[in-house]
Amino acid sequence: MTDTNADTRVPPPRIGDERSILDNWLEWHRGTLAVKCAGLTDEQLRLRSAPPSALSLLGLVRHMAHVERSWFRRVLNGEDIPKLWDKDRDNDADFNEVDTASVEEAFATWREEIELARSISAAAPLDAVGEHRGADCSHRWILVHMIEEYARHNGHADLLRERIDGAKGD
Repeated sequence: MTDTNADTRVPPPRIGDERSILDNWLEWHRGTLAVKCAGLTDEQLRLRSAPPSALSLLGLVRHMAHVERSWFRRVLNGEDIPKLWDKDRDNDADFNEVDTASVEEAFATWREEIELARSISAAAPLDAVGEHRGADCSHRWILVHMIEEYARHNGHADLLRERIDGAKGD
């Protein structure tokens, strides 16, 4: 079962400098995915949305761990590290292989990748540039993309959570 801690998200500021607003919106969305998963059993986290989709809350957590790792460590920081979840073999392994995946490992990996991403991001100026598929990519762009990526998947998480137990909310 996932953490059942109360929602500890801090709403992003409405006024502030660019960096603090981007950082806070990303943190809000990271926290939102955690809230959507809170209090559920392993079986509930594995529950698929609807055939033929492989979408599940556990798959979203695994996917976002991969996304955090890819954009911050591989792209922005230039680390030569492997993809998570054997995605070189199956690009959708993060979603496809949740039936036997360890929930504890998935959440620990996601939290670890978030911590590493925070550290890398804090040390880099917004104009820092990484490379993605042969094209330059700014840190600023990565932050906006990460907010978009979480926001899109948190919409999926809303629907999945409502299907599981009727829970709704931000």
